[in-house]
Amino acid sequence: MKALILAAGRGDRLSECSNGHNKCMMRLFGKPLVQYSLENAVQAGVDEIVMVVGYQIEEIINVFGNRFDNVRIRYVVQSNAKGVVDAIDRSRPAVGDSDFMLFLADEILRNPRHGEMLGKFHAENLFVVCGVVDEPDLNQIRKTYAVIQSDDQRVYRLIEKPRNPHNNIRGTGNCIFSSKIFDYIPWTPINQSRGEKELPDLIQCAIDDGHLVKSFWIGNDYININTADDILRVETTYQAKAEWVEDYSSVAL
Repeated sequence: MKALILAAGRGDRLSECSNGHNKCMMRLFGKPLVQYSLENAVQAGVDEIVMVVGYQIEEIINVFGNRFDNVRIRYVVQSNAKGVVDAIDRSRPAVGDSDFMLFLADEILRNPRHGEMLGKFHAENLFVVCGVVDEPDLNQIRKTYAVIQSDDQRVYRLIEKPRNPHNNIRGTGNCIFSSKIFDYIPWTPINQSRGEKELPDLIQCAIDDGHLVKSFWIGNDYININTADDILRVETTYQAKAEWVEDYSSVAL
């Protein structure tokens, strides 16, 4: 099992806050944002980390090098940011025939459960596991994707940035994939609004082909950091929860 961490995006909507840095290198509670994904990957027990980089490559490599907590890091370059599915596609030579855990470098969770999600993936011989959270604010679901599923968490439909979410299940970038997911990238449609292929549509192709995809409650207080408002939400959410860090410090570069 490998980890695939996507850290190529510049973060244009955070340009005023990032001051020319890759947004995944913004310091959050005393460490770079991407480090939370690195820590979650290592704690889940992955054998290798593949990190897709693009903007400010040197900054990331200079900080993390080729190992993190004794797990090898291999870098893949995505020169032109064309979305999540394109980044996954570019990682194929490095991921090879391994199943992999996907992480976005700009998201944060409280009480993450990646190890348990990995156990479910193996125990139930799943094709994909989608990490989800309970989200009472439907506006937040509109920023990621919605999940329509059965009582046993089998996923039947994923909807990218839904206008009218049907429930309070919010999809995240924390997923586990069979290596065979690469076969569905050519069949994934291009989103007409964004001009790129979207993660939920990639998974939907596998669902439509009959593969078993389930959801898993991956943690609490999920925030995907794309704007200054998201940074403020992180501060107000986690500062109020002392268990997140013993020594809380504000988001700062």
